[in-house]
Amino acid sequence: MKTKYLDLVEQTFDFPTDEFKVIENELYWNDINMMDIIEQYGTPLRITYLPTISKKIQNARRIFNIAMAKLDYKGEYFYAYCTKSNHFSYVLEEALKNNVGIETSSAFDINIIEKLYDQGLLPKDRFIICNGFKRKEYIENICRLVNNGFENVIPVIDNKNELFEYRFKKNAKVKLGIRIAAEEEPTFEFYTSRLGIRYNDIVPYYRLYLKNHPNFELKMLHFFINTGIRDNAYYWSELAKAVNVYVELKRECPTLDSLNIGGGFPIRTSLNFDYDYQYMAEEILNQIKTICNQNNVPEPNIYSEFGIYTVGEAGAIFYKILDQKQQNDRELWNMINSSFMTTLPDSWALNQRFILLPLNHWDYEYQRVFLGGLTCDSRDYYNTEAHANAIFLPKFTPSDPLYLGFFHTGAYQDALGGYGGIQHCLIPAPKHVLIDLDEDKEYYTKLYAKEQSYKSMLKILGYM
Repeated sequence: MKTKYLDLVEQTFDFPTDEFKVIENELYWNDINMMDIIEQYGTPLRITYLPTISKKIQNARRIFNIAMAKLDYKGEYFYAYCTKSNHFSYVLEEALKNNVGIETSSAFDINIIEKLYDQGLLPKDRFIICNGFKRKEYIENICRLVNNGFENVIPVIDNKNELFEYRFKKNAKVKLGIRIAAEEEPTFEFYTSRLGIRYNDIVPYYRLYLKNHPNFELKMLHFFINTGIRDNAYYWSELAKAVNVYVELKRECPTLDSLNIGGGFPIRTSLNFDYDYQYMAEEILNQIKTICNQNNVPEPNIYSEFGIYTVGEAGAIFYKILDQKQQNDRELWNMINSSFMTTLPDSWALNQRFILLPLNHWDYEYQRVFLGGLTCDSRDYYNTEAHANAIFLPKFTPSDPLYLGFFHTGAYQDALGGYGGIQHCLIPAPKHVLIDLDEDKEYYTKLYAKEQSYKSMLKILGYM
């Protein structure tokens, strides 16, 4: 009878994968023994495996380039990293090794860009797409970039009044984009995105304010779907509407040459993840090409702004099971040595699932459990997997600790959890370790941040 945890995984999934394998009952991630990392740094522990960032960028470029060659698509493909997914310097530095553009969403993003330029990591000719509803400081920072010689800054007009706030040097020629206010999925509580300009207003807006403007040239139409790039009727319908607006606008605007399809490539949240990236890229380009050809309009260059896709699969967080509580006849609670609400806020705020695997004891029998965090909040728990309505883990034994890993947590969790600040119930932020490869493809680790101390919290709270 197969009752070991390894048996359960092998019967349920195609395991091992290119990313995960088990050797002597311990989990290896990207060919690194995770228990070795635990023994060196302890738990709770957040890690970032930097090579994944470059791998994802290169994969997306290859996917789109193959699709363009297959379809004889005439435009080019450009990859931008969406900074709001993870603003940390180690992420931007790794991404910029791959000659990517940058997509910004706030005033302080511009300060980061200037710092990267000062460090020699970001040249002035790199394209920078400035998205979002823009306050005065954000607009002033964009103007400063352009006036200081950043020649490929593309402010994306999000509301009609934004245009009149820009102040550039005399005789400046500034590239612009316009964002479409796409209709949201029918399950949303609102119908139209709060971002962008209505479909019917875009061409009249161009005619009135941009067509004869001496300092602006419209280069990009921006299209973004909040639920991501998915193979369903909703996405294809919205894409078709956006391309038809592009066609209508292109007939009047000769400088328009680019369609930004925004972000939205998903990442793996389960071992049974099934998404055909190549098919989706080919179908997106095919629909764009078909509509453009039907209307005798050249195919646009394609821009994407992949954030979660770029950095999500590079992250993981590890916990130790402190104890097990039998709360009634059916509920076994494994208590972790941290909090889901503070370290994985998307798990309770959005019911986001991550890949959950034990780091050791794969030869133990498995049992169904709930996972509980340390805070006093009833929402601080994790009780289902993306592929099932339950969690199964190796049996807990007090004498031999069980360690867990949540994988593909690299996007948003630090920012949403309030990195470096006050956490719920004053649960400290965990250590953070970076993992990279040297010239010989051997991994090495670097402690990026220590576990948050009580002194740093007391200082923030005004006690020191």
